[in-house]
Amino acid sequence: MWGGRFSSGPDAIMEEINASIDFDKALYRQDIAASKAHADMLAKQGIIAADDATSIARGLDTILSEIEGGKFTFQRALEDIHMNVESRLTELIGPAAGRLHTARSRNDQVATDFRLWMRDTIDTLDAALAGYQKALAEKALEHADTVMPGFTHLQTAQPVTFGHHLLAYVEMAARDRGRFADARKRLNESPLGSGALAGTSFDLDREMTAKALGFTRPTANSLDAVSDRDFVMETLAAAAIASVHLSRLAEEIVIWTSPLVGLVKLSDKFTTGSSMMPQKRNPDAAELVRAKTGRIIGALTGILVVMKGLPLAYAKDMQEDKEGAMDALSALSLAVAAMAGMVTDLTPDTAKMRKAAGEGYATATDLADWLVRALKLPFREAHHVTGRIVAKASEQGVPLHRLPLAAMQAIEPRITDDVFSVLSVDRSVKSRVSYGGTAPKNVRAQAKRWLKRLDQER
Repeated sequence: MWGGRFSSGPDAIMEEINASIDFDKALYRQDIAASKAHADMLAKQGIIAADDATSIARGLDTILSEIEGGKFTFQRALEDIHMNVESRLTELIGPAAGRLHTARSRNDQVATDFRLWMRDTIDTLDAALAGYQKALAEKALEHADTVMPGFTHLQTAQPVTFGHHLLAYVEMAARDRGRFADARKRLNESPLGSGALAGTSFDLDREMTAKALGFTRPTANSLDAVSDRDFVMETLAAAAIASVHLSRLAEEIVIWTSPLVGLVKLSDKFTTGSSMMPQKRNPDAAELVRAKTGRIIGALTGILVVMKGLPLAYAKDMQEDKEGAMDALSALSLAVAAMAGMVTDLTPDTAKMRKAAGEGYATATDLADWLVRALKLPFREAHHVTGRIVAKASEQGVPLHRLPLAAMQAIEPRITDDVFSVLSVDRSVKSRVSYGGTAPKNVRAQAKRWLKRLDQER
């Protein structure tokens, strides 16, 4: 591979640490596409003969068919996907294959291939996240009126609807998709033609190859083009945030499906049993989604640490950019699919949700708001009065809507029986009509808006 500079082959350990074919063979489709675009451009510029370019294209098509048909033998001695493809191309078309590497380096080649792979992966993830959003929005529309407890500090706070709760994750996924879209936009520049680090003396048409590969433009600085990996960091940052969002819902599913809570159930499709305890139904899919977040965050940390001390331009350290990223984005893709499946599968126990929504004096804020509206109390005073009324209800062991009016009037004489119009959980959620609030009519409108938007994206 190294021509006349080296007189002997590498040590076995050197070969082992240096090879990347075990993971970068995943770039074969992108590598072949970039090579075809490069050969076409070289012929158009008169740098190689048109006949050679035709032979190269045919040979590359053959290699693509061989790989996709499982008939291609990857050789670790050839280190990476680039040399494996080039070696097989030489076997197929002879010396003309050697002209393909004119005016390019493996440095700009791998940077191009990985950007193309990352772009394809982002597109796949975006579609998966859209499917997850749709599953959430459909379930939210179905349960726009289903009352459940809303929590802060994992303590009952105020009644909300199950649909409203699910729509919160639709919004999170929308921001996740936006981050991926931003990363895609920034990475969509072509490094091809930057050479090893300084560009090339050949008269290339880099706009041509950029356009052929679907890039917006060629990169403007050859040093940056071959040594930049912030497109990996940015994509993994988006992936890490998305995985945290998935993990939060996964954690809720784990809590909600516990017999101690019992707010939702998952079917056999997304649960497993125990090897010892026959009664168990474990939410393993949710737990694994929660766990995969660690792998994804770890991959982000890994690439940040790899890149933090590297001077310009390329260094072999950058070979470590791919394996962790590929693993992380594969894990995220699987997690998104699992979460979409669980959302579709889960069944809420609506009666238990409603009962839980009324516990813990969840309508206390509604009482305080009523005191402000009806009696014109300053909110801080209303908050104090409500606290005393809650204490009285707790002392008597009754919910707020069962506390006698006389007991309330003993604390605030001006309270009338109209107060009971706001103390039920149903009236509470229906009253939250501010934009973004949990009122069922809001939830229905937002769910329908999301479903329409997602359908239009197709």
